[in-house]
Amino acid sequence: MKFLFIVQGEGRGHMTQAQVLRDVLEKQGHSIVAVILGSSNRRKAPSYFLEDFQCPIYRYPSPNFITDKANKSIKLGATIIENLKKSPRFIRSLKQMDEQIRFYQPDGIVNFYDILGGIYNFIYKPKAKFIAIGHQYLIYHPDFTFAKRGNVNRFLFKLNTKITCHHADIKIALSLWQSSKNSPDTKLKVWPPLVKKVIKNAQVNKGDFYLAYVVNPGYAQELIQSAKENPQSKIEAFWDNTGVRDGFKALPNLTFHQIDEKLFIEKMAACKGFLTTAGFESIGEAMFLGKPSLMVPVKGQYEQQCNALDAEKAGAGKANKTFDLGVLDKYMESAQQNQKGENFKAWQSSLEALALDMLNEIFYNKKEKVY
Repeated sequence: MKFLFIVQGEGRGHMTQAQVLRDVLEKQGHSIVAVILGSSNRRKAPSYFLEDFQCPIYRYPSPNFITDKANKSIKLGATIIENLKKSPRFIRSLKQMDEQIRFYQPDGIVNFYDILGGIYNFIYKPKAKFIAIGHQYLIYHPDFTFAKRGNVNRFLFKLNTKITCHHADIKIALSLWQSSKNSPDTKLKVWPPLVKKVIKNAQVNKGDFYLAYVVNPGYAQELIQSAKENPQSKIEAFWDNTGVRDGFKALPNLTFHQIDEKLFIEKMAACKGFLTTAGFESIGEAMFLGKPSLMVPVKGQYEQQCNALDAEKAGAGKANKTFDLGVLDKYMESAQQNQKGENFKAWQSSLEALALDMLNEIFYNKKEKVY
């Protein structure tokens, strides 16, 4: 069968998920005919993604977040207003998306949490089966825990999630934990994170440094402060601040690298702990490699507050308001981070069977429990 991917371009997680699912589908004899990638002026698509697909990649403007001047906190009001101003541009994106889908005639469309992808499915009602995938769909599971504060942000998070999967034939919720409960939503499937093969094959050891990943460069100041307070601790950090040279040494014990997938994976496999905002995919990778995480949710981003709670529940690490190395050190001294690691890896091994089960159900109306 032929599949077309629609991928949200905000952050690296959704792109990583698209790469892994492509490998799973191609191994089962299917093909990816095209990728539609949401883009913005705020964030550049990484070359490792653009160069990894053999099929055409089409880039269209898509809604994205607006941050404060420090490039640290999400400004909710400005985000809504700015995206409303750009609505004519997004309407053109939908029309171009329809042209590509009509041209390629895919059997299935996989939407990686792109809001225009959900709007497209609602308005244009394509003949192809529509599959929505992302950790955000875990909100439809009875075991999911919402962050307590921010009723408006919670409402908007739920609304955005609903739009991205509107009229989907199936929703795949990616999760750090496996539940014994079934969701009342019969279209919801729970899968483990889509971890890359290169992560699974990485040679793991415990080095003498912490690895940090901060997509928002504004959090660099917090890392610098943490490094100053802990001069005996070495931090290797990755960011996407292209205005600063690669390998910039902010302090004797703090180095900033540009985004480089190969180097990042090498560092993650060798670090003793992971410092990050609460993005889902990188936490899942760290958990697979047995690296405990200290998570500082991006201010104003309700989804990341939920991610941090979910990761704590899974035993992936500890959430905190700042990059306080003492908090992570104390966590690592306990046995908490190892309690569910082996079960997590075993669940990962069922990914291909879960994918086959999903395809059988939506294309052939066959329901089988294969894991």
